[in-house]
Amino acid sequence: MKAGNLVAVSDLHVAYAENRRFVEGFRPESDDDWLIIAGDVGERAADIEWALSLLARRFAQVIWAPGNHELWTPKDDPVQLRGDDRYRYLVRMCRRLGIRTPEDPYLVWDGAGGPVTIAPLFVLYDYSFRVPGVNTKEESLALAYETGVVCTDELLLHPDPYPSREEWCWARVAETERRLDACDPDVPLVLVNHYPLVRQPTRVLRYPKFAQWCGTELTADWHLKYRTAVAVYGHLHIPRTTFYDGVRFEEVSLGYPREWRRRGTVPNPARQVLVAHELTP
Repeated sequence: MKAGNLVAVSDLHVAYAENRRFVEGFRPESDDDWLIIAGDVGERAADIEWALSLLARRFAQVIWAPGNHELWTPKDDPVQLRGDDRYRYLVRMCRRLGIRTPEDPYLVWDGAGGPVTIAPLFVLYDYSFRVPGVNTKEESLALAYETGVVCTDELLLHPDPYPSREEWCWARVAETERRLDACDPDVPLVLVNHYPLVRQPTRVLRYPKFAQWCGTELTADWHLKYRTAVAVYGHLHIPRTTFYDGVRFEEVSLGYPREWRRRGTVPNPARQVLVAHELTP
């Protein structure tokens, strides 16, 4: 059995100098620690590679699931790939660094709290987390634009070659279900996704209209359909532990400096995903 810990973090946003300094000082407690990164390392390819390569050298194993920010195509990024091509570029980058991605075989952690299968996911969103009473994506987006609550994805996250982000999402959901269906049902899963797999965590958002960019109803039963020990996610920048249907959900965001400063002067977002005495379902 490994002597190390399985820890998780997300939303590092290393374009911010304060967050970059955090990553520079972020180290494992032991040489056997594994690190889960649930997306939003940064926006520009060079920043993403800098952070991932640094962390890959420090941790025994890094496992990455993409966030929306990595999939942006900023005008000032020399890497101008869009949509699925950008995602595949990042997967190749991770593979060069020895980092596991949603496109690779899932690893089994047999350290403290294990064994568990760690499944990094990439399923996007499909605007189905709508405000109650709003029936269509078009109505939901119109309401968001009217009130000025619009995700930058609408400008920078391109779905190419899919006609829309939701169609890209649906394709990813189908592929991911195929992968999860093939997992050993006797080994519990750690489901890692940038977005929450269930809608409940978005209920505490300051701006409820933003929820439409936060996941899909198609994953609402995955923590029950698949034998799940823990579900890890980020995106909301509201780090906390919650339980849904008896399954633990961990939001592991660092977030923007203005956000983590409200929680203390020194950011410490990394959460231990499993502990030795924990019984998996």
